[in-house]
Amino acid sequence: MFMFKTVTTAFCIVAASSLVQAETHTVHFDNSGPNVLSTGGDFTVNGPLLDTRGYLQTGGCQFDGGGCTIVETTLRNPTSPGSGSSTDISLIPPLAFSVTTGFGYFNGCDGMGADCTGPQCTTAFHNPDDTQVQVACQTNDVDLVITFCL
Repeated sequence: MFMFKTVTTAFCIVAASSLVQAETHTVHFDNSGPNVLSTGGDFTVNGPLLDTRGYLQTGGCQFDGGGCTIVETTLRNPTSPGSGSSTDISLIPPLAFSVTTGFGYFNGCDGMGADCTGPQCTTAFHNPDDTQVQVACQTNDVDLVITFCL
């Protein structure tokens, strides 16, 4: 009897867990410049996307985005209030303004995002204390579009 109960319980746990949808996020790049050489494909990850940088390689960017405008993002499902996704534009040296850049969430938190159209934009980090420029999203499976050359 004990063995049957254990096997039945294990089967119910496995069956219930297969009904849970896995966390997934997609990042879409939109290069709106006049000379688009590559649009790239969407990048989809099953699970959280942590501490990620995106930038348009104009030829002068270092491997980590140094010398250019970058979008920093963490996309994750919230496990407690305030623990979800966060995205920002950064110009903290050695980063520097290179092209107009923006981002926006979709499939959740639609309409939330930021644009940076010049070196003095107030929507980007210029020093580490500019935390008010971070745009948070507390929606499961939210996606992100990053746009260059607005």
